Amino acid sequence: MKHALRIGAILLTFLLFTLPAVAQSLDAAKANGEIGERVDGYVGAVGNASGGIKALVDNVNSERKAQYAKIAKERDISVDAVAQIAGKKLVERTPKGGYVMGANGKWQQK
Repeated sequence: MKHALRIGAILLTFLLFTLPAVAQSLDAAKANGEIGERVDGYVGAVGNASGGIKALVDNVNSERKAQYAKIAKERDISVDAVAQIAGKKLVERTPKGGYVMGANGKWQQK
């Protein structure tokens, strides 16, 4: 449990301070209901997305995967395990009105 909490803290720190321009674009897209958090630790486009939103999703997910891989290597656990821990925390921290993908694979507004 302590291990998961430490990984969660590291992930949260990373996610709060990753490339400010990407974060601002991501925040705006989330606020507009175009992007939501998934329980697997990645973001997804909510509904039919424009090319710009798809590119943003791909960019954010690529950066997250790279950071998850780094943490997984440091902690000697799988990338998927790190992503799952991060996903749980990111979904929990999604503010009211934001979109999250439920376990059923459908987008839900908090």
